[in-house]
Amino acid sequence: MTASSETPAAKATAQAEAAEQRKFTEQPLLEVRDFQVELITDTAIIRAVDAVSFSIHRGETVTIIGESGSGKSTTAMGILRLLPEDLAVLSGTVVIDGVDISADPKAINKVRGKTLALIPQDPMTALSPVHSIGSQLFEAIKIAGAASGKDKAALQARAVRLLEQVHIPTPEKQLKKYPHQLSGGMLQRVLIAIALASEPQLLVADEPTSALDVTVQAGILDLLLELQEQRGIGILMITHDLGVARLISDRIHVMKDGAFVESGDVQKIVDHPATEYTQTLLAAVPVLGEWDETPAATGRRSAATTSPALTQTGARND
Repeated sequence: MTASSETPAAKATAQAEAAEQRKFTEQPLLEVRDFQVELITDTAIIRAVDAVSFSIHRGETVTIIGESGSGKSTTAMGILRLLPEDLAVLSGTVVIDGVDISADPKAINKVRGKTLALIPQDPMTALSPVHSIGSQLFEAIKIAGAASGKDKAALQARAVRLLEQVHIPTPEKQLKKYPHQLSGGMLQRVLIAIALASEPQLLVADEPTSALDVTVQAGILDLLLELQEQRGIGILMITHDLGVARLISDRIHVMKDGAFVESGDVQKIVDHPATEYTQTLLAAVPVLGEWDETPAATGRRSAATTSPALTQTGARND
């Protein structure tokens, strides 16, 4: 088939395949090889992260998933060099946008808050309760070098633009408020705006939806996907929620006891889990049952003896 006779659909497919090929021939934004974290306690040395390896390219979301205590957040904090130096011993190779921070630990200052930004876990505690939203966002903008601290008009304009990007209404008013005056979902959007102040190429999102209800979670995930599409940023997502991982990920690494027990494309992990641990995580995702329009019976005794939902959960034997 000649180029002139190629259909638009075939051209689009070829362009998408070429873009995908280019993405994986380029240098990754983050490359981690044989990364280990050992924590020093009074009684022992604990290997919290055991020789994990992965990479993230531009426009890609890679998720580390596991139960609480599996080592996923420790992995992220170790990569960011945010663990106490006197309590954590790091080894292995970590290269962020071409900068090897394992060979020179001080090199993290060249990328953290610039190429690389963190979205913290709990929006309720990540922000200072005694400083306004505006002052905390202004500080992030000044550190990123996006505006001078002396130019208050430029700071204000940049802060307003950032809040608009994360879909916060009436941003000028929100800048004057304090964290306790905003909802959890709004605070999470503020944290994302702070992370975007430096126009990073890589976001580390540490359980960004764990403290939010389901409907707010969906809005935050949509926002992250939208920002990724607009800017081509890479995302390292840390979560225990396989539902979140399924929605946002390109690849998933399943972590247990500090090591990856299974890795692969999201569809492969979700549809054909290879390990019992991953199968258990999948089984823990709630599944809605059939809708039952039968009117509820009155009285505790009749409800316990006639409701199939209650008898199936053992309510009669409680």
